[in-house]
Amino acid sequence: IHEMDNRRDSESEESEEENPAEINTIWIFSRRFQLSVPKLASRRRVVQELLSDLLQVSHNLFSDSFFPVLEPIIGVGSACEGWSPHKEEDVVYCMFVPLKPPRGHAFHLEPDSMGGMPQTSRRIRVELVCTCTGEQPDQNMLCFLHHSEEELKRNQAASLLHTLCTGPYLDGEKIALWFQTFVISAWSMVPQSRHYSMKVVPSCRSCKMKLMKHSGRSLFVETVFGVQQGDSDIFLSSQPTEAQLPPSTTWLESYAVAEAKFFRHVAMQAPPRSCHLKCLRLCARLLKGSGLSTYALKTTVMHLLTLIPLSEWQHKYLLMRVDDIMCYLRCCLEEKRLKHFFFDNEDMPKEISLPPAFQEAQPLNLFQHLAQDPAAQTEALKEFDDL
Repeated sequence: IHEMDNRRDSESEESEEENPAEINTIWIFSRRFQLSVPKLASRRRVVQELLSDLLQVSHNLFSDSFFPVLEPIIGVGSACEGWSPHKEEDVVYCMFVPLKPPRGHAFHLEPDSMGGMPQTSRRIRVELVCTCTGEQPDQNMLCFLHHSEEELKRNQAASLLHTLCTGPYLDGEKIALWFQTFVISAWSMVPQSRHYSMKVVPSCRSCKMKLMKHSGRSLFVETVFGVQQGDSDIFLSSQPTEAQLPPSTTWLESYAVAEAKFFRHVAMQAPPRSCHLKCLRLCARLLKGSGLSTYALKTTVMHLLTLIPLSEWQHKYLLMRVDDIMCYLRCCLEEKRLKHFFFDNEDMPKEISLPPAFQEAQPLNLFQHLAQDPAAQTEALKEFDDL
């Protein structure tokens, strides 16, 4: 970082005029790696409108039931952040649907059996709560706690515990199957059905849809379910990681909403034609096929966006910023340490709300596997240098 700071100091003393050779190189990079992705925003709006319309139908259909309450969608992932590393036809638009407990129910987040801080996986225990007392008792429903089982069966829909839970715990696979079934049955009720045909793609923890226009153009949408941790931007997600497929009642900690919020914050503060999204797209293309994950790259860029003034992410600095990103990654590989962005980070924008424990927790190391395996680190460095 100090070397990068010194280099930037010398750069700032140079003429503000752009170097023609560098402009030409940037243009070649842009064409070669298809860095321009202007259709992401318009297609994202189509997907957001579709999901919002589907959720409106769900509210009408399930208003008298006790399924989870589906909150307004939140666009997450690279396509919603504006920089997808994939070719246009392979982009997946990921939508996060927060779940709230229905009437007469409460969610309690339980730590996993391993204990310790911070928790990266939890179970969501569903409890029945009394609805016949309190300031505003619900006159339109029977209390699950104070009416007989026979009366409840005869006069009221089943509780969430009897539909989408396994034991007392919310089941991610059951929720995904329930939503998939709903989408298939409700498709004809949304305006988009006149313009697209829709196919639900098999998925055990989310709802994946392929939308096809008559022209042959396709859109891929994935709906992921989450439960908010307190009032923070951190959620427990139904979606497993590539390396981990936990039991269906285990929900993994997700930072996707906080990440999307961070990129929206940067977009509002950055100069016009900021190059940070092109840097992400270019570096993702450069690193394709290597052992370095896209998430490690994104974490690196988020760190640098707080370390390097946003005024220095103008388009004319694209090659310098790409160099900074690759140098930062190289240093992290050498040190076998890449600090998770959302833990113990003094540079976190105030707009992002994190659980209090995140400021006190030991930062997660995304390169912990390299610290535990010297041979893997040697191979990663060789691979990186070859790139």
